[in-house]
Amino acid sequence: PFFVNRGGLPVDEPTWERMWRHVGRIHPEGERVAQRIRGAADLPKIPIPSVPAFQPSTPIPERLEAVQRYIRELQYNHTGTQFFEIKKSRPLTGLMDLAKEMTKEALPIKCLEAVILGIYLTNNMTTLDRFPISFKTHFSGNYFRHIVLGVNFGGRYGALGISRREELMYKAPVFRTLTELVFDFEEAYRRCWHTLKKVKLGHCVSHDPHSVEQIEWKHSILDLDKLTREDFRKELERHARDMRLKIGKGTGPPSPTKDRKKDVSSPQRGQASPHRRNSRGDRRPSGEKKPADSKAMPDLNGYQIRV
Repeated sequence: PFFVNRGGLPVDEPTWERMWRHVGRIHPEGERVAQRIRGAADLPKIPIPSVPAFQPSTPIPERLEAVQRYIRELQYNHTGTQFFEIKKSRPLTGLMDLAKEMTKEALPIKCLEAVILGIYLTNNMTTLDRFPISFKTHFSGNYFRHIVLGVNFGGRYGALGISRREELMYKAPVFRTLTELVFDFEEAYRRCWHTLKKVKLGHCVSHDPHSVEQIEWKHSILDLDKLTREDFRKELERHARDMRLKIGKGTGPPSPTKDRKKDVSSPQRGQASPHRRNSRGDRRPSGEKKPADSKAMPDLNGYQIRV
C-alpha cells in the first residue's frame, strides 16, 4: 500500500499527515485499514533500493547510469498523492534534506522529486554540470508539464529523471549540444502525440549541499509559438553559452552556506550580484524580470542555527 514505506517503518509525521488527509477524503475507514495492514505480520517484505555508492575511479557515465537505475527502482508514483512536498523557493540545503528523506522512505516519486534526488545523488560529481529542463506540452485539449535534470559532462549533454514514458526520462550524456538534447525530447513527445509548447531552462546548480541559494529554475523561457525553428535553436545555443561562460569565468563569490550566513537577507541576491545579469530579461523571450517579491523569500526556517 502507498501509505507505508518499503521497509515497513513508520513514515515521518508530516508525510503521514498529508497521506491521512488524502485517505480520509476517499476512504472514511482508511486509517483503520492502514493500521490493520501495518499490524499484519505475514506481509512479504518489499526490498528497499540501495543508494548507489561509487569508487573514486568509477567513470561519470557509469555513475549516472547507477543513479538513474536507483530512481527507476523507486518507481513512478501513480497514486495521485504527493508524498514529498517540494517548494521550489526553498534553499538548496533544504531540498537536499528532503532528498535524504526520499532515500530513507523509498516511496514512489514523480518527476520533480526525481530532479531533486538526482541533484542530491550527483553532488559529489564536481565535473558534472546539472541544470533543470522543464517542458510544457499540449495533447487532446489539455496541457501537461514535465521536468528532468539536464547534465553536461565533458561537453556532452544528457538527462536524469522519471516519467510514465521511457523515452521522456533518462538520456545518456552523448548529445553534442543542448539543442540536440532538447530536440530529442521534442521528437519523443511527438511520438506520444504531444506538441511541445514551452521549454524552460535553468542555470547550473551548485555542488555545495549546504548552499542557501535557490535553484534558478527558469533562466530562459522559450515559447515555441512565438519562435521560429531557427530562433528556437539560437536561444538554446545562447543558453548553453551562458552556462559555459558563467562556469568558465567563475564570477562571483562562492555559494553562501549555513556556516557563513550572518543574517536572513544574505540569500537574497542584491542588484550588484554577478549571479543575475541585469540584461538577462532583455535577452530572453520571457520578457522583463519580475520585481522582488517578499513571497519569494527562501524558506530559511530551521537553517540559521544548524552547523
